Amino acid sequence: MPKSVVRTYSKYTQEALSLLAGLIRAARLENKMSAQEVADRAGISRSMLVRIEKADPKCEIGATFEVAKIVGVSLFETEPSRLAMQLEQVNEKLSLLPKSARKAKKVVKDDF
Repeated sequence: MPKSVVRTYSKYTQEALSLLAGLIRAARLENKMSAQEVADRAGISRSMLVRIEKADPKCEIGATFEVAKIVGVSLFETEPSRLAMQLEQVNEKLSLLPKSARKAKKVVKDDF
């Protein structure tokens, strides 16, 4: 039987997840949206929404971002054109970087 992998998360990650989960839940309640309404609009189950609002780190990031957008939580830029501009800048930067990361070759000093 295969062993299940237990993943641990840093305190920073846990706190960031809790912050996002709290922002999502607060926005949903402020907008007087039911959990079922948000889940339906996001195309997820109500139980998945509950897990997102409880900061479950195993929830899909796409589903979490979609829920945030639906309830009005801004993750990066509020203006779509700025987000598109930032995405273009990141893609430009990535095109200039090597395709894979490699450890720097160890320099051997053989001038003795």
